[in-house]
Amino acid sequence: MPNVNGFDFDPVALKEKYDRERDKRLAMRPEGLAQYRQMTGELEHYAEDPYMPVEARDPKHAAADVVIVGGGFAGMLAAVRLIDEGVDDFVILERGGDFGGTWYWNRYPGAACDVESYIYLPLLEEVGTVPSMKYVLQPEILAHAQALGRKFDLYRRALMHTRVTDASFDDATSRWIVSTDRGDELRARFVILASGHYREPKLPGIPGIETFAGHSFHTSRWDYGYTGGAPEEPMDGLRDKVVGIIGTGATAIQCIPRLAKWAKHLYVFQRTPSSVDVRDNRPTDLEWFGSLEPGWQQKRMQNFVEAFRGLTEDDQIQDGWTQMMAIVRSRATPDMTMDDFMDLAQLVDYEMMENVRRRAETVVNDRQTSESLKPWYNWLCKRPCFHDEYLDVFNQDNVTLVDTDGRGMERVTEDAVFANGQEFKLDLLIFATGFELSPLEDGTPIPVTGRNGQTLAEKWKDGATTLHGQHVHGFPNFMLSTTRQASWDNNFPFPQEIVATHLAKLIRRAMDAGADTVEVTAQAEADWVRYHEMLGERGFKRWQECTPSYFNQEGTADARVLRNGSFGGSILEFREILRKWRDDDGMPGLVMVTKETSRP
Repeated sequence: MPNVNGFDFDPVALKEKYDRERDKRLAMRPEGLAQYRQMTGELEHYAEDPYMPVEARDPKHAAADVVIVGGGFAGMLAAVRLIDEGVDDFVILERGGDFGGTWYWNRYPGAACDVESYIYLPLLEEVGTVPSMKYVLQPEILAHAQALGRKFDLYRRALMHTRVTDASFDDATSRWIVSTDRGDELRARFVILASGHYREPKLPGIPGIETFAGHSFHTSRWDYGYTGGAPEEPMDGLRDKVVGIIGTGATAIQCIPRLAKWAKHLYVFQRTPSSVDVRDNRPTDLEWFGSLEPGWQQKRMQNFVEAFRGLTEDDQIQDGWTQMMAIVRSRATPDMTMDDFMDLAQLVDYEMMENVRRRAETVVNDRQTSESLKPWYNWLCKRPCFHDEYLDVFNQDNVTLVDTDGRGMERVTEDAVFANGQEFKLDLLIFATGFELSPLEDGTPIPVTGRNGQTLAEKWKDGATTLHGQHVHGFPNFMLSTTRQASWDNNFPFPQEIVATHLAKLIRRAMDAGADTVEVTAQAEADWVRYHEMLGERGFKRWQECTPSYFNQEGTADARVLRNGSFGGSILEFREILRKWRDDDGMPGLVMVTKETSRP
């Protein structure tokens, strides 16, 4: 049996344990994504905005060069880069009441970025924001989004509390007609869909959730009117309340310590435990921050990618995200084959997760509870979490972990949740059940119709087909900022900015050329899908072996998950592919046509 850094473990036995835990959950919940419910019909009240009232306004009927769908960081970066290219005639459509995207909605207590704020908050140098901590809390992130909106004069070009209901291409005029739930009709030369990675909040499909007569809400619609307080203030309204929270993912890890502080009693309903490692947050060293030279943020963003992927020994971030490849790199030898390297990476993965499990039994006093909090899967099978208070919560007398061992909750009644054959009476029920990732059957977050009446949902019924994850044949002048067939990074704003810069340059070139339409060929699309699937195949097989999560469609990963996945190479490789295609190769596979000549 190997001895690794003080831990004795058998890799074969661990793999078998991981497989058993995965298979058990698949057997209990074989329905995959169908186990969740959308906030529609009798559940639509869960989606209402509790933060800002919807202000009445007249419908807008106008033309614009560009319509940007989404006012989170992806949409804001697209707008800023369009301005850089001299494209000022654009409209941003955002269904929230302000900029910020997920940071507008996620105001639950303890909400914070889990990627270093110095690289996560986009355009820090341009806006002048100085993060107060290495990992700042939600109010600071939202304030930065608002400052970004003011800095680049985005507010006057945005329609808030506005949901797109339809986007259709008009062949006769080569324009997109974008309709909204506020009666707007915008005729746009180009559309950029930048609606983000985490799209719609989802609810668990537990029988009876619609019958609960106590108070309830989703974490992305936190009701401070009921709990009292604000994100970092006392929640006095919970002092005499018995609270239940369903879910133990990244959101729950952050808000559970705050709930435990104020609730009379807190029941944490767990199906699968998260990996919870040390966060080690700390205040920003203002002297260090003031010494940074111009251009530092882009360099630091790039360094994070390089350190996470083991491409450099100079790890400037030095946190939980970069630790794995630092260990692998220190143990790798020049003569290793790729298979040898992957075996080493798996061994380090086991070691890291053994550390996480050891931490749970070290921090939590009750042996049964600490065992229930141990995750049995590879490090990246579920989003890794980092927190310095979460595990300690389970030493409090007013906190009970209800571990369902993969089964989930049985049913909900008007005043209780049933799990493990027991009844738990509640005053407040909180759903920390996350977000949908643009369901396969929907194609995109909004209804999109291209040439000849074909919808994107129809075209993508067997999975997405794009060039670079940005352009779709049959949908001219329609561009995507998405993780689907494009590059993904743990630090989302970095690839979002790369894509925004690229798309802005393409739009500028098309406008300078007087092009009515910009469209990729079917061949270019097919070539990219083939290349994308080839690069992603190894990672896809690893996802299939994982415990159920939103990463692998709750354990039901099929060929569409591979096709809809992110680009298999790094964001740095993806950036170079875009640059070379755009600047060196003359954009092969992209056809620009003007009405006057009807020729490319």
